[in-house]
Order: sequence, then structure tokens, then C-alpha cells
Amino acid sequence: MYFKKVLCTVSAVAMTAGVAQAADSLTIAIVNNGHMINMQTVAEAYTAETGVELKWVSLEEGVLREQVTSDTATGGGQYDIINIGMQEAPIWGAAGWIEPLNFGASYDVADILPAMRAGLSYEGQLYAAPFYGESSMVMYRKDLADAAGVTINDHDSWSRVKEAASAMHNPDAGVYGACLRGKPGWGDNMAFITTVVNSFGGAWFDADMRPALDTQMWADAVNFYVDLLGNYGPPGSEGNSFNEILALYNEGKCGLWIDATIAASFLSVDGVAYAQSPNAGNAVGANWLWAWAMAVPAGSPNAEAAMAFIEWATSKDYVQAVGNHPDFGWGSVPTGQRASTYAIPEFQAAAGFAAAEMAAIDSAAPAATALKPYIGVQFAAIPEFPEVGSAVAQEMAAALSGAKSVEDALADAQAAAVSIMEEAGY
Repeated sequence: MYFKKVLCTVSAVAMTAGVAQAADSLTIAIVNNGHMINMQTVAEAYTAETGVELKWVSLEEGVLREQVTSDTATGGGQYDIINIGMQEAPIWGAAGWIEPLNFGASYDVADILPAMRAGLSYEGQLYAAPFYGESSMVMYRKDLADAAGVTINDHDSWSRVKEAASAMHNPDAGVYGACLRGKPGWGDNMAFITTVVNSFGGAWFDADMRPALDTQMWADAVNFYVDLLGNYGPPGSEGNSFNEILALYNEGKCGLWIDATIAASFLSVDGVAYAQSPNAGNAVGANWLWAWAMAVPAGSPNAEAAMAFIEWATSKDYVQAVGNHPDFGWGSVPTGQRASTYAIPEFQAAAGFAAAEMAAIDSAAPAATALKPYIGVQFAAIPEFPEVGSAVAQEMAAALSGAKSVEDALADAQAAAVSIMEEAGY
């Protein structure tokens, strides 16, 4: 019965799109997280209905970004569909690297959350469709916090968060107070570190787009991060990204975790509670905004078939397919992309994190401000940012591991960023 429902959904979407499947197969590059992995199972019904074989290339986040960027920029043609996000979509759309997306009326583009739609568009044209969207928030073990006699509140101060991490930290029992990203990458450790910097009143660039890593705000934020994770985090944190920390959390080894809201879909331990991201006096930019989205590289010979698949995989019907799937259910549907998902009674009943997630997404502030002259929360929406962010990420990982002092790491990071920006003509 389930697959019959999904096949009807696939047929309806394909008919609405008016697409004749010309491709025998599609090669899809995806990030190796839970929702994307689940899609491979759910999409078996798509292949059964359309005859289109789906070849999945599942890559770790940093590797995905490198390979997709290289292949798309050079027109390599390795992939028919690629996972990209808000940093790339408008820039690549403007450059003509990816195809504009136009779907049938039943797709209901207006149902996509405004923050996601805007972040994946260029001059009002959608260039990537959100498979799921996210902000960041605190996910913590309320049972451990209660036992330690501490509370964690929405928009808490960083000092209170450190107190809570200290109180819950019990390495002899295999519990670490704070599990945070440390693996180097502009979308890995720098995603979290940037929100900390923002909350301390710092920014990547000043009003003249000069790198600003030599400011006191960066020094204060990075010293706090290194101290918090160094004292109350698990060993080897400089190698931990989303998947590593998710595993630690589900093994009962983390007191608190500040990361993507989407993680809440995959937490299997009891006693989890949620709070809005902490700050050091500046709440603007203390929580990030991101979407893992699907796009079609320009010039793809299978563009028509690729867009038909994206239309199905990012539709309301796909959410229903996951919710009704015997292996997944309503607590596992991709979230943060469509307003209609949050009105589904079954989802509301299954997703205790939904209200906190939506509050985080609604409060994210990607627009340029007096403190930052660029669009983006945990990134800057300029072509040079991935190179800058990657260089700085290596220095921050060195500071976390103790290979460098925070002072030296920031000095080297500033020098690298200045060199990259000057070479780009800033």
C-alpha cells in the first residue's frame, strides 16, 4: 500500500511538470547525512515509476563541496544533480554555472519558507530547490542538566553555557559537557565559530571588505571557543563534524550540542531539550541559516530529467512519502524547507523540536548590517569566501588542537585572508 501511494505521487508530479523522461539514469552528488541517505530508499519508488536509474555519490561535507565546485566550475559533467547551499546558489546562478529552476504550479514555490527561497535565488529566480533547511540551536540533555543543578535558557549568555557544560562534564563516566564542531572547513568548524564571533560583535570583513580577524572580537570569541571545547569537549574534537558528534550524542556522551536544527530529527536518546542559541551580547547572527539544496549544472544533457527529479524530491508529496514510509515516519521528514510541513498534525505530534527549529530559522539574520557589510550569517556571499573560510578553518583547528596559540592562529589566518582578498582585487 505504501509504495502504491508513492508511485501515484511520482506519477502526479511528473504529469504536472509535463516532463518526458529522456534520461536512462541520473548521477546525484549528495552530502552524507541522514535525510539524504533516507532519500535513496524513498526514491526507489521514483525509479520504479519512471524507469530512471538513480546513481548516488554520497560524500562527506567538505569533500562534496570541493568536488562539486571543481566539476561545476569546469563543466566536467560528472553529475546531473548536485547538493549545494546558500553560499553557492546565488553566485553560481549569476555566473551561469547552474540552471534556473521552473516547476509546475502544484509545486507551490510560495510554500517554501521565504528565508530559504531568498537564499537560493538570484534576482528573484530560484536556482536551487531546498531539500531541507536549518538554523542552529542548543540541543541538551535535560536529565543531565537537572541532575547537575543547572538550567539552559533561550538566548543564554555564553558564560552560563560554559557553567552548564562544566557541571555536566563527567569524562570518567564518558560524558562530555559540550560537543561542538572542530573539523576544519568553511562549513564545518567555521560555521559554528562564525556564529560565536557574530555574537561577540565581530564579523569576517569590515565596511571596506578588509578581513577583520585581527580584531578583539575575534580574539575573545576564539579564545572562548578553544577554552570551552578544550576543557569540556571530547578528545580529538578537531576531527569532529556533524556526523561524528551525532554519533557521540546518541551514545549518551554529550551534555550539550550547538549545531544544525536538523540534527533534532536524528537524536535517539531520551531527555533532549532545546534552546535558542546563546550570545555574548549580540544576538544578531548567533544562529546560522542554511539549506542543503538540489541544483542542475549548466549544460547538462539530462537537465530536463534532473529537474523532474528535483521537483519530486523537494515537493510536498515527498514529505508525505517520508512521513508514511514504514522505515522512517513523521519524525524523520526533511524540515526547514516548507511552511506546510509544520501544519501537518502527524508531524506536530512526532517532532518535539519543531517550534524551536522554526523559531531559530525565523530569527536568523542573513542581511547585511552595520556590523557586517555582506549577506550571510555563517558565511559571506562572495565568490572568494570558500577559499578564505577554508584557510581560516585550518588555523582554528590548529588552535583547538594546541598546535598553535590562538594569537598566532588568528595572525596567520588574517594574513592568509588578506592575501586572498587582495589577489581577488579587493
